Amino acid sequence: MNVQQLNDKELIHAYLKGNQKAFEVLLNRHRNKIYTSIYLFVKDSDLAEDIFQDVFIKIIDTLRKGKYNHEGKFLQWAMRISYNMCVDQFRKSKRRTKVSATETFDIFDVLETKDDNMEVTMMKSQLHTKVRSLVDKLPPEQKEVVILRHYADMSFKEISQLTRVSINTALGRMRYALINMRKMVSEAELLAS
Repeated sequence: MNVQQLNDKELIHAYLKGNQKAFEVLLNRHRNKIYTSIYLFVKDSDLAEDIFQDVFIKIIDTLRKGKYNHEGKFLQWAMRISYNMCVDQFRKSKRRTKVSATETFDIFDVLETKDDNMEVTMMKSQLHTKVRSLVDKLPPEQKEVVILRHYADMSFKEISQLTRVSINTALGRMRYALINMRKMVSEAELLAS
């Protein structure tokens, strides 16, 4: 049996029957999306790695206890767990003083791109930095929707379920995020001229 070709549900079933390789394939299949969404929320690579590990410990524990029942929607379920853990971490950190960490992880390092020449690479890097800067300036609800939609590649239905708001609210937050980002770009252009 080639576990690489199994869907998530089949991988979970194989794992519960003792096939450790099946869980490894499941983890590797979704690692980048889950880790990236965590990192974009917490902005600290060490903390993101800790939360990522906690997410998979919780997943393993839930699977072993036979409590998983999300009918082929493993990624959405895992994203819900990671989102909840990020919210918990945010609540804890509000009670403590904040220490800024150095940024060693870049979302664009995990995205596949064709090799470009140095000039194109530099331009892309500058553009990505500017976009990340704009996203960071958005209100938390809008920032959350942008991250989940564009970095975690979730649908608005999945976002609404994850954040427990209506689809219209999620769409509205995205709309206002785009309006705010355009406004920030226009203001920056006016200041530059």
